Amino acid sequence: MDRESRYLDKYLEYIGYIKQFSANTIKAYKQDIRQFFDYFRENKQQINRDSIRDFISVIFLRTKNKATIQRKIYAIKSFYSYLLRQGVIEKNPFDVISSPKTDKKLPGVLTEKEMAQFLDSLPEDHFTAIRNKAAFEFLYATGLRVSELTNLKRADIDLNESLIRVLGKGKKERIVPFHDKARKLLIKYLAAARKKFKTEPEYIFLNSRGGKITDRSIERILQRVYRDIMLSDKKVYPHLFRHSFATHLLQQGANLRVIQELLGHSNLSTTEKYTSLDYSDLLRVYRQFHPRG
Repeated sequence: MDRESRYLDKYLEYIGYIKQFSANTIKAYKQDIRQFFDYFRENKQQINRDSIRDFISVIFLRTKNKATIQRKIYAIKSFYSYLLRQGVIEKNPFDVISSPKTDKKLPGVLTEKEMAQFLDSLPEDHFTAIRNKAAFEFLYATGLRVSELTNLKRADIDLNESLIRVLGKGKKERIVPFHDKARKLLIKYLAAARKKFKTEPEYIFLNSRGGKITDRSIERILQRVYRDIMLSDKKVYPHLFRHSFATHLLQQGANLRVIQELLGHSNLSTTEKYTSLDYSDLLRVYRQFHPRG
């Protein structure tokens, strides 16, 4: 155990610099692996199939979350695979461990009517209001992840062609268009930012001091503004706009592979989950057109 734990920092460095994992993923992996080490130190057990299953059972009883268990198993198994490649161990003890199947969870969405009502009701009477409206409009116009939105730089945007260059997960670059309403709002916001801070900002979306706004700030602002505008306690978050973007495009007839490219998904199977959200339309069309519907 002590021998393996000495390689943890090297492994974390490997997945950061070589595998290009995000900082949040590296942090989660580090916590998962350390939790595994701590469990076996405290219980003074040998690592084998039965003791690993005991560990998984204990964690599941604490969390009641299959997705969390799945992530932990993957993180620890990946670490031991690294040790195997480095010649530190001769066998990966997690090769005989299977992850629990998670229940398929469909992403939540706002309806087209809800989205339009919210965006069209947002004020534009001062800098913060314009920034918020531009940010929320852009989330829905492009399907960006919130981290991709907050990391957008002025150099990434072509206002003439209404295109943005996005650096997504795994440093994968993609080009995403945006509509004219978002373009006009962005131009208005950028003018307000130049006037307020007396400079051309490097990042697009800024906080009140002129620095890059954080993901967490966008989340908090969205929840508060949605509650005030829609008079609703519904839980909303930036990723909801990404799900709505994909679902609405699909419902309007967009090709699934085009949506995959816009979202920056490596695998089509990741995008295909949105097809599960079309049952209401399917049923409506079936009842309307089937001879005996």
